[in-house]
Amino acid sequence: MKIAEVRVNVPANGVDKNFSYRVPEEFNFLATGWRVVVPFREKEYVGFVMEVKNVDTAPEFELKNILEVLDAEPWFTSTMLAEARWLANFYLCPLNFAMGLFMAGQSRKKISVKSERVFKLASDFDEKNFTRKPAQLKLLKLLRERGEISASQLTELKISASTAKNLIDAGLITVELRRIFRDSYSQIKAVPKPFELTNEQVEAIAAVEKILSAKKFSGFLLHGVTGSGKTQVYIELAKITCRLGRRVLILVPEIALTSQIVTSFKANFSDVAVIHSRLSFGERNDTFYRIRNGEVSIVIGARSALFTPVENVGLIVVDEEQDNAYKQEEKIPHYHARVVAEEFAKLHNAAIVFGSATPSLENFHRAQIGELTLLKMPRRVLNNPLPEVKAVDMRAEIKSGNRELLSRELLKLLEETLAGGKQAIILLNRRGWSTVVMCRACGSVVKCPECGLPVTFHVDGKIRCHHCETESDPPTECPECNSDKIKYLGVGTEKLELALKLSLPNARVLRMDRDSTSGKFGHDKILQAFARGEYDILFGTQMVAKGHDIHAVTAVGILNADASLSLSNFRAAEVCFTLITQAAGRAGRADLPGKVIVQAYNVDVPAIRFGCAQDYEKFAASELPQREEIFFPPFSRMVKIIFSHKDELKAKKFAKEIVKAFREEIAAVSEDRQEIMGPIPAAIAKLRGLFRFAVVIKSANLEEVQLFLRVHKLHRRNDVSIDFDPTTTD
Repeated sequence: MKIAEVRVNVPANGVDKNFSYRVPEEFNFLATGWRVVVPFREKEYVGFVMEVKNVDTAPEFELKNILEVLDAEPWFTSTMLAEARWLANFYLCPLNFAMGLFMAGQSRKKISVKSERVFKLASDFDEKNFTRKPAQLKLLKLLRERGEISASQLTELKISASTAKNLIDAGLITVELRRIFRDSYSQIKAVPKPFELTNEQVEAIAAVEKILSAKKFSGFLLHGVTGSGKTQVYIELAKITCRLGRRVLILVPEIALTSQIVTSFKANFSDVAVIHSRLSFGERNDTFYRIRNGEVSIVIGARSALFTPVENVGLIVVDEEQDNAYKQEEKIPHYHARVVAEEFAKLHNAAIVFGSATPSLENFHRAQIGELTLLKMPRRVLNNPLPEVKAVDMRAEIKSGNRELLSRELLKLLEETLAGGKQAIILLNRRGWSTVVMCRACGSVVKCPECGLPVTFHVDGKIRCHHCETESDPPTECPECNSDKIKYLGVGTEKLELALKLSLPNARVLRMDRDSTSGKFGHDKILQAFARGEYDILFGTQMVAKGHDIHAVTAVGILNADASLSLSNFRAAEVCFTLITQAAGRAGRADLPGKVIVQAYNVDVPAIRFGCAQDYEKFAASELPQREEIFFPPFSRMVKIIFSHKDELKAKKFAKEIVKAFREEIAAVSEDRQEIMGPIPAAIAKLRGLFRFAVVIKSANLEEVQLFLRVHKLHRRNDVSIDFDPTTTD
């Protein structure tokens, strides 16, 4: 008999081992990598077959049978299994959690295959025999001309199904079922644009080509200013990789950037696949099938594209590598795509290129000490100048009597831009109508009952939590003191929209934030309408600042540029600088000069000054010594541990015990610097009835930390969450 060792996909940290199941005769083909359905603790779960073995004697205890096989072939390749094992080992999560990342959607679903009938000519025919059968003659002639016709084309040609059936019965044509691959990006058609590579582009390509030709791992940081032609470098490197018979993986941080880079690649390659979370389950499965069967050379997508069945990878590109969207915050494992991509590149003996105009300080520091090869592109293509950037002190605006959202200089710039027939982008890092709903009597802020974070008021009259997405009607009186003095404070994108319409009544304005971009192509529809010139001003949240290349945009306004500086986050200055530089980079990308107005209340801080100067190296030189002094990344690796319990005192007590143990067992004896902070209440101090406390470890030797967590079995507990390389400390 055959016994399968199955990793059951149970959503619990404590279940991290294989379970034995009997393989029924009808499933004798099973081997490592198949997805199956098995009974487990009186329920049915998806499981992953890890091993199948033949046994001569039955085990002492009765084994349960595998109930169902979900796919027509093994889901996991040996490469995917190796990648999943690394994920589980590094992030200290159950192997089934890591393997779950490689699912194309809901793991219990069978692959939904869409197909259609295709008709072909079976033998030659004599037209004289069909003088009284014009419909049959029409179909036969079309098949002789075209080779094949699908059932959907028959309908378009107004040829009935009975006509085709009669010819099949006569043996003159044949019919076969052919799988249809759903591809929302199939309509994108593009042709290569004429270009001449800059010297910097040529040098960058040559440096990476040496590694590609050697088929070995190496990492590069491509630091190019906005508009310097990083995408063209990616394309040229992809051409080299494909000529070497290997495949390419391109990662982008946001779905909003996908279509733009897909268009660029489709102009140069015919076999491009796109993967991200907004595609339907069936479409993602079709894309997986094409990748698995070697029909695709270029895979483009958000962070989930890492977990497709692409083999023989020669090049991985992480575009806009500094972006926090590469971090998975919500689910276990809390992986960072930047870290995972580099490890996968090592497994494939591939080159990895991290690209950005504002590199993460982690990767910039690694390039400084030689862990990555630094490739610089300090000029825009055609030597076009960077935009002129000016900071406006909003304190001075208020003192002079202007209490509007738009400074006088920004309003003047917008008026001049529109008068010249050009376009503008305005960035505001908020969503909704107002930032907070506050009681003027007692000063309390209305918070979400689920997670305790402040809610946001929207123009549709609802208050919403942007963390857990709960919504309700705004209170008529304060929940704390029962006062009716409710005030709506702050600025949201909907309030900005009203301000723009009042100040520029003839302007055609278009909002882009998470509320206005729902659906598979919500981002694309907005960007395409703006690129076609249907609107004068595009405004919204951070997504308007990322990577868009629209030639008619000559003006950019950045509102509340220093808002992130008020956050208790060691990355606050980096976030502020990056936002200014990236947003400013949207202006003047063609042959027209760009102008940018940065509105802030603290215009003298380094992040604002160097952001306006678009001087990354000076900003890094200012920020890195501060990070080193307080032992924050890139001079340490961080691990954040969240302790949860319905009893606040018990959660805090256990956290304190772990802090004490770490100081005694690791920090006090390690040869490397090890620090631990906390416990403090987590940013979301109470969630779904559980009190939460955060502890942060800063480490110069991450393996020691991982060993400590394993010894204390923290990764096995459901009341403990472990986050490596977190974006915040609370």
